[in-house]
Amino acid sequence: MIRAQGFYGVVMTFHDSAYRSDNPFDVPGSSGPSATVQADPAEVGSVRTSYAPDRDGDPDPGEIVWTWVPFEEDDGRGKDRPVLVVAREEAGTLLAVQLSSKQHDRDHEWVALGAGPWDSSGRPSWADLDRVLRVHEDGMRREACALDRERFDRVVERLRERYGWS
Repeated sequence: MIRAQGFYGVVMTFHDSAYRSDNPFDVPGSSGPSATVQADPAEVGSVRTSYAPDRDGDPDPGEIVWTWVPFEEDDGRGKDRPVLVVAREEAGTLLAVQLSSKQHDRDHEWVALGAGPWDSSGRPSWADLDRVLRVHEDGMRREACALDRERFDRVVERLRERYGWS
């Protein structure tokens, strides 16, 4: 665990012992060319989703990975969170949807995933169909696990219905 005091005296804690940096604020995916950014599904072009998890340390479609995710306000702030990778783009970047442990049973733009090893507290998670993110391999902090095919297909089917992806 890394603890660091921020600019305004806020103490930040990094729980993943595998993540090390001389600068604890240099979080993968938070800035620069490997920054995780929100992608407009209408502008990403043709998307071919696939299920291809491979425990090789790189993010692959079908895997839940941890990366820095910008807040919806797009004001430079964000937080480290799990995302489900759903497609690889021709440029080598990946498209993902953010996960949340906040309950969204009645929200139509969320897909219930249930619990899994990506959440150390065992809380159920939901995938946000409205938050499509572009993730770079260098912006991923860690690979959490492969989501089983049934739950992955449930998310992808909803994305196909919503955005016309194949």
